[in-house]
Amino acid sequence: MPRETGQLDQRAARAARLPHSYDHLFDTVGVRTAYRCRAYPGEQQQQVLNRTFGCVRVVWNRTLAARHARWQAERTSTSYAQTDAALTLMKKDPDLAFLNEVSSVPLQQALRHQHQAFTAFFARRARCPRFKSRRGRQAAHYTRSAFAMRGGP
Repeated sequence: MPRETGQLDQRAARAARLPHSYDHLFDTVGVRTAYRCRAYPGEQQQQVLNRTFGCVRVVWNRTLAARHARWQAERTSTSYAQTDAALTLMKKDPDLAFLNEVSSVPLQQALRHQHQAFTAFFARRARCPRFKSRRGRQAAHYTRSAFAMRGGP
């Protein structure tokens, strides 16, 4: 009898630790996945990537310069919507016509990253965003909407 009583106590203790709605605890948790892979692009693909990196850098630097100039002149911040409108104007400029040759997704992502960088800067979590250089790390971020499956199921 003492052994059965001990087992019942252990079961009761386990049941007391687990909530009754244990099965439904993890239904609302969303999991985000990211993949990091190494690519070996061909010569033509490398040209497209280099063009994309250059366009992202141009958009970042021109937008950053405009933000600094506006802050110096008016002491007002620049919103993401204003930088997005500026990107549209940049794409219409004949001197910057090459911006239309690449996907618009990395260009808009650069503006979003810059807006987040300034938000972190004004919240004193990071330093002021800097201008991008050709010699620095090259990056272009694509969102999920920028991809399509070819020949897939």
